[in-house]
Amino acid sequence: MTAQNSATTSKTIAVAASPQSTGTLLAALGVVSFSLTFPSTVWGLESFGPWSLVAVRSTLAALIAAAFLLAGRVPLPDRRHWAGLAVVAGGVVIGFPLLTTLALQTSTTSHAAVVVGLLPLTTAAFAAVRTGRRPSRTFWIAAVSGAAVVLAFTVQQSGGALSSGDLYLFGALLVCAAGYTEGGRLARLMPGWQVIGWALVLCLPLMVPASAVGLALEPVHLTAHGVIGLVWVAAGSTFFGLYVWYRGMAAIGIPKASQLQLAQPLLTLFWSVFLLGEDLPLAAPLAAGGVLVCIAVTQRARS
Repeated sequence: MTAQNSATTSKTIAVAASPQSTGTLLAALGVVSFSLTFPSTVWGLESFGPWSLVAVRSTLAALIAAAFLLAGRVPLPDRRHWAGLAVVAGGVVIGFPLLTTLALQTSTTSHAAVVVGLLPLTTAAFAAVRTGRRPSRTFWIAAVSGAAVVLAFTVQQSGGALSSGDLYLFGALLVCAAGYTEGGRLARLMPGWQVIGWALVLCLPLMVPASAVGLALEPVHLTAHGVIGLVWVAAGSTFFGLYVWYRGMAAIGIPKASQLQLAQPLLTLFWSVFLLGEDLPLAAPLAAGGVLVCIAVTQRARS
């Protein structure tokens, strides 16, 4: 009886520690980290201007990444990979944080969460163009439907026309999708966390002087929320989130990881109410749900 119990316990531990379960946990942690990005950015804007917040955020994340790369004695990427890393840096490290931060000066986090919920579809479209693959008709119908839902939501929320915040958000979608697509290509040639690590380090010579200029020109009013927001978007969203996300994605595969990411817009809506006390319009969860359905269809559509 004792031996049987011991065998059962060992089997349970083995299952719990399997690469699939570990990978799922890591990918889920990445999704939770990403879902906190917009609320943390709003908190960070309480203490910093948009330009200095993005520059300091990228500088801190790059220093953390450099420490990990040095500790692991990771060799420099091949010269042929640096152009791709520059695209990742421009889209994920600089472009997306800057444009979404500018948007959040006038847009609510719930509004931004719905618009940026279109990112998986935008990335898939960029990937199709970049790789030359031809997704099925079902995929494109779902993708266009998702875009239509988001466009209708933004126009309805903005009183019949796109606002400057919406334009920033749509721009953020494009540059981030390009960065994700190029990062996905490079992740097949080197570990994914090294892709984002080197992209961050590549931005360091630009972000250090940008931080100094931004802090000198924009007012700084340190508050608890502001500091917590800065620390999270730097260490949590930009480094930790991408690190565990790529590790988890490598273990369970892109399709399964993408299914977990379906929860990200809804999680951000929850944080916008719980942490920021925003009033959530009924259209926000409805639009987010519509986008999730469209993304789920694309995940199951044949390529």
